[in-house]
Amino acid sequence: MLENDIRKLIDETLSEAYGLNWWDQYSPGSAKEECKFNQQREQEAAVTSRSENELDYVSFGQLGEIIRSNWILFGGILSNQKALGRVMFSLNTLRGPIAHCGLLAEDEIDRLKLTVKDWFRLLEGPK
Repeated sequence: MLENDIRKLIDETLSEAYGLNWWDQYSPGSAKEECKFNQQREQEAAVTSRSENELDYVSFGQLGEIIRSNWILFGGILSNQKALGRVMFSLNTLRGPIAHCGLLAEDEIDRLKLTVKDWFRLLEGPK
């Protein structure tokens, strides 16, 4: 749910600033490449497309790259770019076992709770 909320924050922020077709001009090249790769992989597997939204085809790590490359907008929403990098790295590391139906050790559950708190602290904006 948090990952989808981050996707929504990105899409709404960039759509408001640049219009609904922001992807081509305002997403970093690495995100575009990953999106195309994942779209092609789905097509070659002959499965139903998961979405028409390019954001749904990029990894959690790329979400952070999209935010960083558009910091001029997100700097007014999130409190600190360096803290964003740390929080996104931690969330990305912790999401792996969760996304792949693994179990988190008790310490990692505590770490996840703290990292989610850190994310919401970032959303409090610049001080």
